[in-house]
Amino acid sequence: MNTIITIGRQFGSGGREIGGKVAERFGIKCYDKELLTRAASESGFAQEMIQDHDERPTTSFLYNLVMDTYSFGYNSSSFVDMPISHKIFLAQFDTIKKIADEGPCVIVGRCADYALSEYKNVLNIFIHGDEDDKIARLMERYPDVTNKDKALEMMLKKDKQRQSYYNYYSSKKWGRSDTYDLTINSSVLGIDGTVDLICQFVEDFENRD
Repeated sequence: MNTIITIGRQFGSGGREIGGKVAERFGIKCYDKELLTRAASESGFAQEMIQDHDERPTTSFLYNLVMDTYSFGYNSSSFVDMPISHKIFLAQFDTIKKIADEGPCVIVGRCADYALSEYKNVLNIFIHGDEDDKIARLMERYPDVTNKDKALEMMLKKDKQRQSYYNYYSSKKWGRSDTYDLTINSSVLGIDGTVDLICQFVEDFENRD
């Protein structure tokens, strides 16, 4: 096993669960929120700051200016002049590369496909799903999401944040099929069926001539 798998996902599509199951199937690590913890410890940024910026571009100049007083850990002058949101993105970017250099794994979100665009042993996958299935999953996962309208609002907001973050920092388009090696509707085969499909895809990729 030598493949690094990156997973982009619509909110509520089950992408995080699918990524975890694929990693478990291959006996490799899955990085989701764990990536934020590691990025914080390696960069010197507080974990709360990294979580606040997680897949969420901050365009407020004033916020960036104020938060810059709390940043540390990098010394180059060009880096010092950079907005805090950019610094946090670069910290995650560096962490993603370090994780990939350690061996095969699954990385969920965080522009990992873009960060690893020069790596030859990477498969980039995007998970989407039917609206009704995503809404049902969100209502099951979040106790405070008590109706379909709330779930839909939450879903649209989160996807807009992810799309803005990805399109801002990468040179590609979030969710567009030609951005990825494989895009899958998890509603067609279900979570476990989607896991089976991805694993078969990875195995064929590993065994190619």
